[in-house]
Amino acid sequence: MSSSATRDSFHSRIGFVLAAAGSAIGLGNIWGFPTQAANNGGGAFLFVYLLVTLLLALPALYAEIYIGNQAQKNPVSALAQACGERFKNTGRNAGIIGLCGAMMMLSFYTIVAGWMLAHALSALFELIGLTDISTWLSTSSTLRNILFTPVFILLSAAIIHQGVHAGIERWSGRLMPLLLVMLIGLVVYILQQEGAQAGVALYLIPDFSQVTNPKLIIAAMGQAFFSLSIGVGSMMVYGSYIKKDQDIGKLVVSIAALDTFIAFLAGLLIIPALFVAQHAGHEVFTNGHLIGEGQLIFNILPSLFASMGSVGLIVSFSFFTLLSIAALTSTISSTEVPVAYLVEDKNIARKQATWLVSAIVLVGSMTLVAFFDVLFGLVIQMLTTILQPLMSLFYFLVVGWIWQRGNKLTDLAQLQNNAKLKVFGFYLRYICPILLVIVFINVAF
Repeated sequence: MSSSATRDSFHSRIGFVLAAAGSAIGLGNIWGFPTQAANNGGGAFLFVYLLVTLLLALPALYAEIYIGNQAQKNPVSALAQACGERFKNTGRNAGIIGLCGAMMMLSFYTIVAGWMLAHALSALFELIGLTDISTWLSTSSTLRNILFTPVFILLSAAIIHQGVHAGIERWSGRLMPLLLVMLIGLVVYILQQEGAQAGVALYLIPDFSQVTNPKLIIAAMGQAFFSLSIGVGSMMVYGSYIKKDQDIGKLVVSIAALDTFIAFLAGLLIIPALFVAQHAGHEVFTNGHLIGEGQLIFNILPSLFASMGSVGLIVSFSFFTLLSIAALTSTISSTEVPVAYLVEDKNIARKQATWLVSAIVLVGSMTLVAFFDVLFGLVIQMLTTILQPLMSLFYFLVVGWIWQRGNKLTDLAQLQNNAKLKVFGFYLRYICPILLVIVFINVAF
């Protein structure tokens, strides 16, 4: 099953870009990015975020997709091959660590995605007058987690077991345009509300005196890096499903541009919405920071939408449906990482592999639900501040130093006498690992 001839694949460039952008675009963009921006100077954060996306996140994304594309295999086999005979076991072990990271991500991501779906249905039930059900859906509880978490696991499984073209590519082509249209529609609506302009000013007008704040720089670097879904193998496995003659550079720029555009729009939606809520009398900030930070989206925004009457409930339904779609496009890609490994390396049929992975994720999710206060935040922290940066550092070392006894990019540049590619090879080999180590040290310690 490991040869490229027998592998499923993406059938178009746009299909790949939408699927890979869907993997990157998730709750980190629409939930995490605006929270970080609001807490770290608005426009100043946006400016630094865009800068570090170019300097660090783009090359990291390139490295991950490049490894998968050259190997035409799942991340475990791809890294084993990339590391050559001498470091083969190191590569395979790194691939398995990334695979475990994808399973960790799924275990908590499906829980949060379930919250989004519950809030979307809460607005719908409120709209048709079923207030008691609406209140239960919008109130955090263990029972709600037990009921809604499996819904997302089943949705992801239903798409994944159809395959790369019929499942991932087709559904990404449907979900991503819908996400974009809904996001733009919500931005247009919120910007017309009283108080929104103060949020727009905070978001779009940078205070350049804050740009050199180390805390802001680290926050922006971390967000840019994590929002592109780098380090758990999903981009590598997607890269393996496109032909080797594709221009990886252009594809990576397209993915990063779409991902950054969605994050920008999310900030343009949520930060003005917070100021609309503040104008309506809701307490949003205390000492310059958001109340409740990550949980704010479930506390302040539903209250704001409810105060708008029936129209607000429709907006609330649209907003949380949007977040549910963003979550689904990310869970699809994370599920594909272990499924591809089981299909290609263990010769398990795709359907059986999909349900086996889903069952393991369900056990992981239910464990987090059972020991929520202890485990939930810890798993997220381990993944985003330790595992993902270390895996991406490993990708840089593989592409820059280990791959075929040297930097393949630089070798290719010398053969083609391509000065730009030679410079990029040097940048990927030396500068990126140094930048990433700086991010890792500051975020971890």
